[in-house]
Amino acid sequence: MDPLLLVLAFPLLGGVLLALWGDRERAGDLNAAMSLLTLAASVWLTAIVVRDGPLTVWGEWFFVDPLNVFLVTLTAFVGFTTSLFSRPYMRIERDHGKMTPGRMRLFHSMYQLFNGMMLVALTTNNLGILWVAMEAATLTTVLLVSVYRTPASLEAAWKYFILCGVGIAQALFGTILLYLAAERAIGGGDGALLWTHLAQSKHLLDPEILSLAFVFLLLGYGTKVGLVPVHNWLPDAHAEGPTPISAVLSGLLLNVALYAVLRCKVLADGALANGLPGRMMIGFGLVTVVVAAFFLLRQRDVKRMFAYSSIEHMGLMTFAFGLGGPIANFAGLLHMTVHALVKSAIFFAVGHAAQKAGSQAMEDIRGLLKVSPTVGWGLMLGSLAILGMPPFGVFASEFLILTTAMREAPWATPFLLVALGVAFAAIFGRVQPMVFGETSLRPLAHPPALLPVFVHLGLALMLGLYIPPYLDGWYRQAALMIGG
Repeated sequence: MDPLLLVLAFPLLGGVLLALWGDRERAGDLNAAMSLLTLAASVWLTAIVVRDGPLTVWGEWFFVDPLNVFLVTLTAFVGFTTSLFSRPYMRIERDHGKMTPGRMRLFHSMYQLFNGMMLVALTTNNLGILWVAMEAATLTTVLLVSVYRTPASLEAAWKYFILCGVGIAQALFGTILLYLAAERAIGGGDGALLWTHLAQSKHLLDPEILSLAFVFLLLGYGTKVGLVPVHNWLPDAHAEGPTPISAVLSGLLLNVALYAVLRCKVLADGALANGLPGRMMIGFGLVTVVVAAFFLLRQRDVKRMFAYSSIEHMGLMTFAFGLGGPIANFAGLLHMTVHALVKSAIFFAVGHAAQKAGSQAMEDIRGLLKVSPTVGWGLMLGSLAILGMPPFGVFASEFLILTTAMREAPWATPFLLVALGVAFAAIFGRVQPMVFGETSLRPLAHPPALLPVFVHLGLALMLGLYIPPYLDGWYRQAALMIGG
């Protein structure tokens, strides 16, 4: 059986099953089981691509290569570990009266469909289907963000829907312009939006049309990446939605949107040959890093703070890919991996901390080491990792980005250093009293199951010290494909 079929079928089947039985006591186990099957199929698919090279399947409608196959595996892995975290977390939310049986069905089914749409977006060869999958992922996450049905969550979901709807409309217009350029160069029909066809003929595409198309594609998909100034939906969505959704939004959806931008950048670079796409990404990325870092200083909600941290890191990745070249692209891909692992781990720890305190306000969360040492150390180590402390993988990727910037864009390096310093001060200064401060809360009777936190942090630590040869090979191949 085709492993790609299983990768796409398992989450869609899981969505149907959990729409029917998602309110049962063992629904969390079914959700985790379907996510595990998706991960197993992704590993199988990865093994085939490593052995045989890039694959084009189903009449060229789907395409798997070193750039997207590692993101498929990363998406399936974080999706599985998040489903493990959500089992006890959502049961506690239900016991606290936040989740009704209908909402539990909605959460579990939309969680599976959300993962399915991200995998479709990653593996499709058709840029039109990529747009449809991104829109479907938006709709599923709108329902997930609003699942608590509080005024704040409904407002956040509406804001998310409107802003991302505007962004995805711009991406649609960019896709239409791309089709227009392809029709003139290689003819119309189904093949005009197939990425493999476009990549082979990118030097034939009309540069004037492609320059305009890339502007709309960057702004459109950049809305979902969280680039400034189209980032406003992200902090609200993270703060008001369930914590498992915050984890997959930060760790996965932002990566998928950036992947869409990278595919479009390859085409624009080939057609324009003037470096404009890279300069645009450098500009948007740098502004995003600086603005997000200073917004971190103003936050009082712990989930909003780490949402702005996600915006900062997506800006850093965009900046790296804008620089281009094998080293910056390698660093950007490594940063995508370690950010997904570390940020999801942080949200797992934050979720338990906020549940125990009954609040997401940082002044209400104190003394986590006394309340639950596993939560406290998970949050502290995760914060140090995301701030780029050695020897975690974030340090390695940020070091490569900064050293490349010193050579390729020295004028930008001081801005990056100041922004990273401000972000460090803002996050560390707030996390320290949350972990080590005094508290009147009693310790938890039983430590929460935080195995996913320490597995993610362990992998991020390993990637800072040692990158396995096969993973290093993926990064190198993908970095060459992105070019720049």
